[in-house]
Amino acid sequence: MALILVIDDDEHIRALLRTVLEAAGYEVMEAPNGRIGLELYRQSQADLVITDICMPELNGLDVILELTRGLLDAKVIAISGSQGEQSSLSVAKLLGAHQTFQKPFSIQQLLGAVRYELAH
Repeated sequence: MALILVIDDDEHIRALLRTVLEAAGYEVMEAPNGRIGLELYRQSQADLVITDICMPELNGLDVILELTRGLLDAKVIAISGSQGEQSSLSVAKLLGAHQTFQKPFSIQQLLGAVRYELAH
């Protein structure tokens, strides 16, 4: 069973993603910010990270940079709900996020991306 780390400061988004991902057969860990997310990743080596971009303490771009700089095989999907954050999602791709989604996004599209990333 693949382990997915969800990093998002919005508790409702984390709960939604946990519910959907667990229903799809994945194990899920949650972190409310990038700093805690990186600590959890270092402890568990999740198979995939889904991270929000705009968060307190350590934003998603910093998380992606840390994951891809130090751990080149880290698989990351970036999400963002802030209007005008499309440029941040583009930067996330440049930093190593494999896929990006603007909130609100289709759960089916996200699940498809998760399946794709875990298969490759």
